[in-house]
Amino acid sequence: MIYLYAATGLALLLSLVFDRKKTAMALRIFVKKSIVIMPAFLTMLILVSIILFMVPDSVISHYLGNENKYIGVGLATFFGSIAVMPGFIAFPLAGILLEKNVAYMVLAAFSTTLMMVGIITFPLEKAYFGVKVTLLRNIIALLIAVITALIIGFFFGELP
Repeated sequence: MIYLYAATGLALLLSLVFDRKKTAMALRIFVKKSIVIMPAFLTMLILVSIILFMVPDSVISHYLGNENKYIGVGLATFFGSIAVMPGFIAFPLAGILLEKNVAYMVLAAFSTTLMMVGIITFPLEKAYFGVKVTLLRNIIALLIAVITALIIGFFFGELP
């Protein structure tokens, strides 16, 4: 992670050297957008932290950990499909779950379905695209999420 921070700092420094005005403008935009996003981000992070605090680590590890990978993928796919959560909240949540020994393939299923499958947003999407297209898109997205989880599980050595 330190390399990512160093690369970002270097890119910002280079940007300052080449064009101070554009860099200052970009930083102002960043601050404005961060101020808008921060309340939602902190609220969701606090709510998720409270829920994760109330659910014992042993329960999380049992259902989403390395013991029951396929059940974990199924649960993560289900909850990810019905939840509506932006990426800037989903990924820190995945980091918290990773610290609680949740398998990588479960995290992949959860985060992928959060971003791609929308059961809650189905009525809105149906109004714009129709039932057939919306259903087909969600089914394909669900299949992609499961395939992604299996590939992640394979590369991280979680599958036999």
